[in-house]
Amino acid sequence: MKLIKPFLTISGFTFLSKILGFVRDILIAAFIGAGIIADVFFVAFKLPNFFRRLFAEGAFSAAFIPIFSSILKKKGKSEALKFGSEVLSILFFILFLVIIIFEFLMPLVVYFLAPGFANDPTKLNLLVELSRITFPYLFFISLVSLYTGILNSFNKFAAGAAAPIILNLTFIVFILTFEELFETKGHMLSWAVFFAGLFQLSFLLFAIYKNDLQIFFIKPKYSEYIKKLFNLIIPGAIGAGVIQINLLIDVILASFLETGSISYLYYAERINQLPIALIGVAFATVLLPTLSKQISNNDKKNAIQTQNRAIEFSLLLAIPASISIFIIADPIIGAFFERGQFSINDRIMSARALQAFAAGVPAYVLVKILTPIFFARQNTKTPVKIAIVCVFVNFLFNLILMHFFQHVGIAMATAIASWLNCILLLYVLLKSKEVIFDNLIKKNFKKIILLNLFFGLCVFYFKDYINLFTNYRFLNLLIFVLLSISFYTLLLSFLKIFIFSNYKLIKLR
Repeated sequence: MKLIKPFLTISGFTFLSKILGFVRDILIAAFIGAGIIADVFFVAFKLPNFFRRLFAEGAFSAAFIPIFSSILKKKGKSEALKFGSEVLSILFFILFLVIIIFEFLMPLVVYFLAPGFANDPTKLNLLVELSRITFPYLFFISLVSLYTGILNSFNKFAAGAAAPIILNLTFIVFILTFEELFETKGHMLSWAVFFAGLFQLSFLLFAIYKNDLQIFFIKPKYSEYIKKLFNLIIPGAIGAGVIQINLLIDVILASFLETGSISYLYYAERINQLPIALIGVAFATVLLPTLSKQISNNDKKNAIQTQNRAIEFSLLLAIPASISIFIIADPIIGAFFERGQFSINDRIMSARALQAFAAGVPAYVLVKILTPIFFARQNTKTPVKIAIVCVFVNFLFNLILMHFFQHVGIAMATAIASWLNCILLLYVLLKSKEVIFDNLIKKNFKKIILLNLFFGLCVFYFKDYINLFTNYRFLNLLIFVLLSISFYTLLLSFLKIFIFSNYKLIKLR
């Protein structure tokens, strides 16, 4: 299996999804701006979305795929699919129970999620209503993550990567079509979340059927593999989801700040998530099954090489993304969101948060790369210990920095905690010799740093030209970004940092 080809497949679908996601967020920003309705809806969406990122991009896949891949290699397709069916039966029951409990206890749940809303009964009651509508999304998307993990284990990456496109299309259709049918704009957006989950699950069921992967409800047995899955998934949820836990803490604390703070952080995070998804999540999705199979084959040499190339390639993309987003944060927010109900002040406040988030982009991406290295070896205890430390550090810096910088301080604390998480993960991997840097990555790392210093100076010097055409802000941004990417690519070629064959030839033996 080649590493770059599936990465490009996932990254390509992710890019399309993000483009549609930006269309969705542009419509939401114009539709509800950054006021009370926006703050309440974003918190209601955060609740199931938090679990979505933990499951779809974190704990479930991290626990399930190595076990499923091991069964597939040792006992064949039939036994692997039987294990998948047992997991489906257990997961379905647990999710159904969780949804019922959360729906019943939603007033208590949202009080914990946004305690700052307690002083405003109208806000709090609306949040309860919207959260009850959005929360079943967790049920649908968790089953989607199961089917995606199975497909990925058979090297079928496209369907799982394409599923988020359906989420964004559903939002767009609802915003453009169904506004008059609902009590408030917040209710309309919440029902869009519900139906998006249902449509995504239907799409993945079709993909499972099309690939002749027979996953059915069966009577589950508490087998050795099921026991191992539960032992891995709970610490994995914290280990893989430390960024999401930090972002959840951000929402809780931001609820105490002035109206609009939650929205500023949401819009900034949406931009910041683009490089994380295109680079970190896409590579991690490919890396986990690839490493799991190499380790199952006892092919340590190729596993080390795969890890090095993944780290190297992610740095090639994440560092310039971080620099560029930090420098041109204001025109990015303006081009995407400043229209309709989204004001100039909203743009300025969101851009400041984006700059703080951008400082942590390389760390966010590397955490997505480093965590699967532990999970592929079925080690979830180490990441969870590190995650607990980082969550505490994030909370501490939140309390300190939000006092001086308001919502920007919250974003700064997230970046600091992510860098600490990245450094500690890398330290443990290097010390245990699970990661061994080869000469190629050592040589290229120096070049990457020097190259990006020069690239950053150029972006800063030419940033004022981004407003060349006054009435076409999005076109200005697009031209500037495309020229910057072209310039960076030429620099890579000139310094001979990126050689495609180094990545193309990473195969499973």
